[in-house]
Amino acid sequence: MTLLTHVLACLFGMGSWVAINGMWVELPLIVPEIPEGWYLPSYLTVLIQMANAGPLFVTLMHRFRPGKLDERPVIYSIVGLGVVATFLLAFFWKHTVPLAGAMHSVPLLVLCFLISVVDCTSSVTFLPFMMRLGPQYLTTYFVGEGVSGLVPAVVALVQGVGVVHCRNATVASLANGTLGVNATVGASGELQAQYQPANFSAQVFFLFLSAMMVVCLAAFLLLNHHPAVARERKCELYLNGGLAEEKSDQALSLSHRPQEEKAMISSPDSHRRARRSSFGTGFYSGPELAFIFVVLAWVNALTNAVLPSVQSYSCLPYGNQAYHLAATMAAVANPVACFIAMFLPLRSLVLIGLLTIVGTGFGTYIMAMAALSPCPLLVHSVSGTALIVIAWMLFVLTLSYVKVIIGVILRDEGHSALVWCGAVVQLGSMLGALSMFPLVSVYGLFKSGDPCNTKCTK
Repeated sequence: MTLLTHVLACLFGMGSWVAINGMWVELPLIVPEIPEGWYLPSYLTVLIQMANAGPLFVTLMHRFRPGKLDERPVIYSIVGLGVVATFLLAFFWKHTVPLAGAMHSVPLLVLCFLISVVDCTSSVTFLPFMMRLGPQYLTTYFVGEGVSGLVPAVVALVQGVGVVHCRNATVASLANGTLGVNATVGASGELQAQYQPANFSAQVFFLFLSAMMVVCLAAFLLLNHHPAVARERKCELYLNGGLAEEKSDQALSLSHRPQEEKAMISSPDSHRRARRSSFGTGFYSGPELAFIFVVLAWVNALTNAVLPSVQSYSCLPYGNQAYHLAATMAAVANPVACFIAMFLPLRSLVLIGLLTIVGTGFGTYIMAMAALSPCPLLVHSVSGTALIVIAWMLFVLTLSYVKVIIGVILRDEGHSALVWCGAVVQLGSMLGALSMFPLVSVYGLFKSGDPCNTKCTK
């Protein structure tokens, strides 16, 4: 029965970000077919930040009307919306509408906004819901959240998204004239990059995403209503005020005890458990909580916005194989970090700080290679390819472990702590995206090279 609950928690977590992650990996197939072209990633970034209105509303409700908002109806609503939106994407993503004298992919943009609302709001609803289950299932939920990035990436890899072949420009129009990726340019002309046709269409991919959201909805239903899960469910006193009543009863009971017994009860334990702040259980002091939340915002800014926005610039100069390998290994590293945290949950704030520094170091190397694109260090060597792939893998591995451990720490601080955890995750991601958007899309500080014709001096 415990295994069933773990599987359901993982499938539930998998629906948290699978729609947006799937949208990102499908971009190479979508952008040639729509009028927005490669401006779509910029629009998608803006839409995701606009969708933070969802988590903002939930957070404000918990702040000013505590106990009034039950996350379960919200989860049913947003997951149902995710099922419908991804299903409609399969049929309307190529439809255009005349707007302001030009054709625009209005259905695509509207549906992207809706799935952004779903995924962003999941950060402040899915995590608090996990308080209803035992603490061991929170790490399993994070495994599922990591798999939400891995599964679309693997499916896109099978689909053949973004696979480039270089062809001689003078024979590119010939139906059967192809050159291999390692072909050299002849006297007749330079090589021309051509994308390999996908093994299946974007419509099939979006239907797959809709099926993933249905699986998430089914897992959530079973987590709420399956008898085996109900037997393992934590006491829900934190929702109905029973916990406060229990504490008041304990205090009343203590007040009626003899003086010497009260002193005996309160002496060593009460000093050891003295509240150090008004947040949660009061185990952590104000500066420690500030450190935890700053690290959480910083880590999510890096992993969800800053580095993903330059992934193509950091990897593509080393070749398409390096790009796909780095993206896949990074997606694998996330659930691996969650598995490590499941069996080795080290809650030391010092270790969290050290791992954050190490992960930031790997991120700095990745950012430096992106800034040097299209000619980064060791661009023509196998060691350069290996370094960028390993850097991406270790960057995601270390910082994903930090995120999970912080989630475990805040889970012990109570329901409201997990609400604030989700809010800070979204805040960090938003600040990271807003800081990178002008650098990448407005000022063009990062340059991409032609995959077939860029020449770099060794």
